[in-house]
Amino acid sequence: MHFLYPAFLFALLSLAIPILVHLFNFRRYQKVYFSNVQFLKEIQEQQSSRRNLKERLILLARLLALFFLVLAFARPYLSNHNNTNEGAQRTISVFLDNSYSMQTLNREGSLLDEAKRRAKEIVSAYSMNDRFQLLTQDFEGKHQRLLSREEFNDAVDAVKISPRSRSLQQIIDRQQNLLTMQPGASRSIDIISDFQKNITNGQPLKLDTGLHVTLVQLNANIPANVAVDSVWLLSAIHRPGETEKLVVKLHNYAGEDAIKIPLKLYINGEQKALGGFTLKARSVQNDTLTFSGLKPGWQRGEITLQDNPVTFDNQFYFSFNVKQQMQVLLIDGGTFNPYLKAVFGTDQFFNTQRVPDGNIDYAGLSIYPLIVISDVKAVSSGLSQQLKTYVNKGGTLAVFPAIDADLGSYKSFLQQMGAAYPEKLATENIKVQSLNLQNPVFKNIFEDFPSNPDLPTIKQHFQLSTSSGSNENLMQLQGGQAFWAGYNSGKGKVYVAAVPLNEDFSNLPRHALFVPIMFRIALLSGHDQPLFYSLGHDETVETTPVQSSEKQLLKLVKGKQSIIPDVKQQEGSTLLYVSDQLQETGLYELKKQDSIVSVMAFNNNRSESDLSYYSSADLNKIIPDKGNVIEATKGSVKDIVSQADFGVQLWKLCIILALIFLASEILLIRYYNPGKRVHSQPETSTSIHT
Repeated sequence: MHFLYPAFLFALLSLAIPILVHLFNFRRYQKVYFSNVQFLKEIQEQQSSRRNLKERLILLARLLALFFLVLAFARPYLSNHNNTNEGAQRTISVFLDNSYSMQTLNREGSLLDEAKRRAKEIVSAYSMNDRFQLLTQDFEGKHQRLLSREEFNDAVDAVKISPRSRSLQQIIDRQQNLLTMQPGASRSIDIISDFQKNITNGQPLKLDTGLHVTLVQLNANIPANVAVDSVWLLSAIHRPGETEKLVVKLHNYAGEDAIKIPLKLYINGEQKALGGFTLKARSVQNDTLTFSGLKPGWQRGEITLQDNPVTFDNQFYFSFNVKQQMQVLLIDGGTFNPYLKAVFGTDQFFNTQRVPDGNIDYAGLSIYPLIVISDVKAVSSGLSQQLKTYVNKGGTLAVFPAIDADLGSYKSFLQQMGAAYPEKLATENIKVQSLNLQNPVFKNIFEDFPSNPDLPTIKQHFQLSTSSGSNENLMQLQGGQAFWAGYNSGKGKVYVAAVPLNEDFSNLPRHALFVPIMFRIALLSGHDQPLFYSLGHDETVETTPVQSSEKQLLKLVKGKQSIIPDVKQQEGSTLLYVSDQLQETGLYELKKQDSIVSVMAFNNNRSESDLSYYSSADLNKIIPDKGNVIEATKGSVKDIVSQADFGVQLWKLCIILALIFLASEILLIRYYNPGKRVHSQPETSTSIHT
């Protein structure tokens, strides 16, 4: 047996007080006045030994009552070996899950409300001198300090739902970091959550030695839930007035079918599409919504569906920019290629800028969705490195070698991007054998592809090397060699042709396929910002280069809410560090003073939408032997936590025993009268002579 407050045992010296009282409490005799012996009443006689027995029993009851009262203040308990430093001040870290799933209702109300009650129960199991840390999904700085019990309860009342969602190991690591700053204190961790399956990968948790963890599992209902997981547009470049196709990824997280879920699409507050969808249990389905009539500028999109009772994921926001014109940069060796000039001059949507290879503004490359390099004899190392950075960030590059190309420079230029490069010149007459109609470039070009098409003929060409990168051939020569191919590189793409744009090499520049292929490459290009970001995951946002200063700060604005993110300029882009400043979903305007730079959409983390939970048996498998799992529905959490941290508490038993012995003392004094004897004296007459 151990004592939480052993200093109180010094009070056992008080047991000497009733002993001293007993020793010096001499018997006092009662005087009875009488005038005649005939008036003597009955006299009760008691033997001395029996009287001593009663007094000793009363003394024993007093001693035991005082003894157990002192023990109650010393807080005795039977140790469960979790405590290595009994009696020391304890430091307890309590994690209160406030993710979106905690809005789910049960018989006690919302899970978050129940979690708050359980957190207060836990701290009530400890003494007033112990210190507590409150941690939530937000990982806020104010939650790093230690609190008294009253401060802790006030902090619990202020907790609100958060869009953040951390893994169980991240939570424990955060708690351990604070507790390691309290040397010498007895430490323990309590985690209150519904324990969705997304909170851990099922692997055992890593805990510091000497640390005890308790998982308090709340009992949650499993309601039906359907959510929009993601969206994407089929066109990379968006033109005013053209038809757009939006693919919506729907996910049924429930174990039952979802029937005719209504879904609406709004663009700039105007309803553009309406549909109803049926999804099988635990299934994912992609559906396409078609809309048109867009004007130039930023488009604010919102998808809403009606799905009760889970509503936190019923909206999905996205944004994109419809450009009045598309910027295209043409890099050449000093002479404007007439074929490229003719291609992009036929459509006013394309705004072409032509520049020789020795006079390029590298800082402005990122504004061009498509760069075409042609008739450049040797690609310099500086241009090569800048174009590699441009492609890695999402740009599209089309390469047509020069007639007298320096093959060594082209090799070092293209090889670093994982693309094929021209190795040697072949002068044989040959013809393009086939088109890869599965390539996205050829989609929507042909209404009916002929069985014997007229394909480009080649007089001479550069043989392209075999690339280790992802190869998507557009055209293929006889024998299977690539004639025009696309390669993925970083976030962008590189298209390499085996011939210059010169009729001495092939009839490709004048062929009917050349213009639509170049248009499709252009329309599939682009490295705009993502359609949406996820709160809690995308804490760093990358956008197009925006210069800012102390007087011209960038800020994210939504209604009356304004956030100033940390800004870092890097080559070709601007990084915004929003961290945990964003707490609400929706559409935010990125402003520089009063001008709108872009519109950004932020959505909830969809991992919270899967309302499936671990069982107690599963949780017991992932925590070490020095931890335990508590189901909140089984008894008082206060008692269970107290027993888990301190062992079996005996102070209540001591209080009960003290009361029992006090009652015994009262009963002994009031009712116990051993050895009563009655003696009858005969009446006699006595005369007194004076």
